[in-house]
Amino acid sequence: MFSLTVFDLLPSFFPFCPLQPIINGYRNKSTFSVNQSPDGNPKTVGYYLGTWRDGNIVCVPCTHLKNIPQKHSQVVQYYEVFLRQSSVEPCLLFHEGGHWCELTIQTNSQGHTMAIVTFHPQELSQEELCVHKVTLKDFFTKGPGAVCELTSLYFQESTMSRCSHQQSPYQLLFGEPHIFEDLLGLKILISPDAFFQINTAGAELLYQTIGELSVVNSSTILLDICCGMGMIALSLGQRASQVLGIELVEQAVEDARWTAAFNGIANCEFHAGRAEKILPQLLKSQKDEKLTVAVVNPSCDGLHHQVVQAIRNCRAIHTLLFVSYKPHGESTRNFIEFCCPPNSAKKLLDEPFILRQAVPVDLFPHTPHCELVLLFTQ
Repeated sequence: MFSLTVFDLLPSFFPFCPLQPIINGYRNKSTFSVNQSPDGNPKTVGYYLGTWRDGNIVCVPCTHLKNIPQKHSQVVQYYEVFLRQSSVEPCLLFHEGGHWCELTIQTNSQGHTMAIVTFHPQELSQEELCVHKVTLKDFFTKGPGAVCELTSLYFQESTMSRCSHQQSPYQLLFGEPHIFEDLLGLKILISPDAFFQINTAGAELLYQTIGELSVVNSSTILLDICCGMGMIALSLGQRASQVLGIELVEQAVEDARWTAAFNGIANCEFHAGRAEKILPQLLKSQKDEKLTVAVVNPSCDGLHHQVVQAIRNCRAIHTLLFVSYKPHGESTRNFIEFCCPPNSAKKLLDEPFILRQAVPVDLFPHTPHCELVLLFTQ
């Protein structure tokens, strides 16, 4: 019953969606693919049109997109120039050979720019890899790409799509290892592997919305699950008695710890690992009489069932905020499990949560996507 009615009810919770102060060129991070253009040139950098199923994939420029900043378009343009003069081919499909892959660009409000180039090594020796790394570095420091004025350039040898630093380390070819951002009065460290909301102004509104709905105060423990760089935890840390963050990506946890220390936030504790393994142990150590507010911001895969179990069965948690840009699919399963009657077969033993409010925050202008903050209470 709940699964059939929750999305019918959601529109009544939010008659409008707040707009951001910046709606054009707002992306601070973009990842661009390499593939053939409509005219057949395989050394083209941009975004895909078409589908793999229909076999009509082409790569088109990003310059017409309103959400892409000029700096990103500039770096894309020069990476394409580099590819077209390179002696090796791009990697369009891993099993078909080739080397040059995606380009990721991260910028901050001060205009500092980090670029990450992925490269499939195939059967190349370390000596041959070094030659291509030097060629790439020289292009962006001494060659035509120097006009991009990159703050840092990273190189990642990748044999899979979107692998982490732990799977394949990022290699700094030149420049600073990190860039920094100012957000809600905090100085934030951003590394190449860490997740940061792609719209900085929108992120500030998102975190303010979470703070208002959570009603965190000095007697509250804030539990930030899937915390990324810990921005929700850090932005609310000074209000709470204690903040506990859990994140799978180790580099993101290191960034969160650095940011907490640099900004003098002493009551934040971050744990690296799978939430379904760490969360039950953390909750066991908390006293039931201490009010705990849980915030979850999972990927599109939703929360692991054991995480739902741990939250649902913790008597101290009476307020839950679920942040999602895809509140359907696996997230729907999570909503049902949080709100269904006690079920011993699924080990959901405590009282169910009730959906009280849903607030959209438009982090992605010019797209059909929206971040949604759902407030559940018992």
